[in-house]
Amino acid sequence: MNAVADATRVQQAWAVLGAVPDPEVPAISLCELGIVRDVREHGAALEVVLTPTYSGCPATEVIERSVVEAIDAAGLGPAQVTMQRAPAWTTDWISDEGRRKLREYGIAPPGPADADGAVPIRIVGRRLAPVACPRCGSAHTERLSAFGSTACKALWRCLACREPFEHFKPL
Repeated sequence: MNAVADATRVQQAWAVLGAVPDPEVPAISLCELGIVRDVREHGAALEVVLTPTYSGCPATEVIERSVVEAIDAAGLGPAQVTMQRAPAWTTDWISDEGRRKLREYGIAPPGPADADGAVPIRIVGRRLAPVACPRCGSAHTERLSAFGSTACKALWRCLACREPFEHFKPL
């Protein structure tokens, strides 16, 4: 028997979910993004616990559907999704592999959140830390907009190579 056949249903589900791309950033999987929190057997069904990147994320329903379809397509269903909003998702949950893939995709990965997990909100006087360009690595960059293609990203520009890029905001 091969390793997949020997794996438990939960382990097989983790392997399947590791290949399900995020709908907004398809270069990274839901597991690498850190939103798949747990997979457990719940009676005859598999329960997949997800924590969305933020409570208003417009891709939440697409993600739920993708998870159920992937589990069913692998013959591991039925599956149900439970949304767990506490503790809140943080960019610290993005895996090292996910950060590498974000960089290769052209999105600057976020730095770590504060040590206690909180990110202070500052209304005025906030000086932004430099964000390294994912293309050339230069820290000579500037923020063009607090929001990029989604609310969890900001639009930046590299002053060295002149290329625009998005940066995942640390949460």
